[in-house]
Amino acid sequence: MPRPVTLNWTEFETAFERNAPGTESYLDLASGEILTVVEGQADAAERRARVGRSPESFVRIEPVSSREQYRWMERFVVTVADAALRERLLIAIDGKGAFRRFKDVLLNYPGERERWFAYRADLLHCRMKAWLEQVQIEPTVPPPWGDVVLPPEPAEPPPRPVPGTSESPGEVLRREAKEIIDQVPAVELPSAIAFLEFLRDRGSPALLGGRTEPRRRPALVEDPADEDPHEDEAQAADVVALRDDLAQR
Repeated sequence: MPRPVTLNWTEFETAFERNAPGTESYLDLASGEILTVVEGQADAAERRARVGRSPESFVRIEPVSSREQYRWMERFVVTVADAALRERLLIAIDGKGAFRRFKDVLLNYPGERERWFAYRADLLHCRMKAWLEQVQIEPTVPPPWGDVVLPPEPAEPPPRPVPGTSESPGEVLRREAKEIIDQVPAVELPSAIAFLEFLRDRGSPALLGGRTEPRRRPALVEDPADEDPHEDEAQAADVVALRDDLAQR
């Protein structure tokens, strides 16, 4: 028979998203409190001992794994109607750094970004609901987001590498870019490198006149006063000049 528990839904949701190494979350069946144990913190031993003294009063929460969240991105990409954006997202989620690149691409598509947030929230909340049913817990207070329906599985799986090859779409593009770089005269390489560094740090929308949020490099100093506020403007002007120069050749 399901056990009634008064949940703090905000803490409960956070626990399902918290999948950092060395971090464990437990649901206190008596109070509904989420007890988080983080290895290395001063109170980690005390918190773990609290669970050990009364193991029947706690249930360990299994957070959503990175692998599962990656599958959520794959599922979402298939639902994107804009073919060009779908291709960009497919390339973005290929390889290390997929989550960051995926978010960076969506920054320039606010409508699809909001749709992703809603899509991901539905998947997360359905996952939480399934876990509660599995451990036979009946929340005494309904969740603030109401009842959710699991988004349907895509009719088609996300595109994969072309049969007979081991290259993903991102790997194909990187290989083509390297082939082009090999054909650039050595004297032009400094300009090519500056151009690529701009794309890496600002993205193509900045080059084409669109709006984007720059990805800052790790700060070498902690004092913001040591940063040059005109550095990005100067870099953008240099690249625009380079683009215009290339167009006239």
